[in-house]
Amino acid sequence: MKLLLDTHMAIWWLSGDARMPAAMRGAIEDAEQATISVVSLWEIAIKQGTGRLHMPSGFVDALLEDFSELPVRSEHVQALRGLPPIHRDPFDRMLVAQAMVEGSMLVTRDEEIVRYGVPVLAA
Repeated sequence: MKLLLDTHMAIWWLSGDARMPAAMRGAIEDAEQATISVVSLWEIAIKQGTGRLHMPSGFVDALLEDFSELPVRSEHVQALRGLPPIHRDPFDRMLVAQAMVEGSMLVTRDEEIVRYGVPVLAA
């Protein structure tokens, strides 16, 4: 199973947040491939820069130790263009497009994402 963690799940993963069910943590640990998108790293940086998110230094490096990095490629942008306007968050929309192109299950707590028809491992 290939997994792509959304930003929330990546933060919960490293912070050990109890809202991430143990079964989900186990599925991530057992995944054939678990990735973090550069889109999530970008979102984290933006939120840190505006003061809306406070993470310890080295947080991104720790994520990249646990997960493969998924860059944004032209195929992802093409898939994004075809998505219906269900979700307003541009970061989440790109994660949906990436999951579709990569054949990954998106690990998320966002119930709106299910409406895209992308496979989801929900929190």
